[in-house]
Amino acid sequence: MVIVISAPSGSGKTTLINRLLSSSRRYVKSVSVTTRPPRRGETDGVDYFFMTEKEFLRLRDNGGFLEWAVVLGRHYGTPASFVENALAEGKDVILNIDVRGAMKVRKMKRMRSVFIFVKPPSEKALKERLKGRKTDSAEEIRRRIELSKKEMAYADRYDYIVVNRTIDESIKKIKSIIAKGKNGGKCV
Repeated sequence: MVIVISAPSGSGKTTLINRLLSSSRRYVKSVSVTTRPPRRGETDGVDYFFMTEKEFLRLRDNGGFLEWAVVLGRHYGTPASFVENALAEGKDVILNIDVRGAMKVRKMKRMRSVFIFVKPPSEKALKERLKGRKTDSAEEIRRRIELSKKEMAYADRYDYIVVNRTIDESIKKIKSIIAKGKNGGKCV
């Protein structure tokens, strides 16, 4: 099954996904391709595949992405072969993608999928989390807050919404959602 998880930047999505991945070997995270520079501590091929824009566009033009989008001036994409191979191995694939990418995957309907939108508890909490990262300028944080408002407008198009108040509570909810999907519950 494909598990699509989207959230505004700073909502705790990456932390939730990492916790989910460490809880079971059946989960595998699709490693996205991006043209943005790596953040401190990120590893090519683990966190993202970092490419130039020229390399990205060549792969896109050759049908190499399940979905792709431009977010804040940077290209992001999900490599189709990675997802297809993992599903063939019986894995549940987690897609950490933005709302536009999620809507593209939803339209495909060729894979059993569940769509989860993670929200921060409040805009104030989101701002605090973004500032706490200490990786973005004040202008970048402002842009991310504005983008988060647009992204949250898509939340009702997802199968489930999880408000990330605490990591443990949110993980419990996400695991319950996945179990429902695997047992014939709400799933596309």
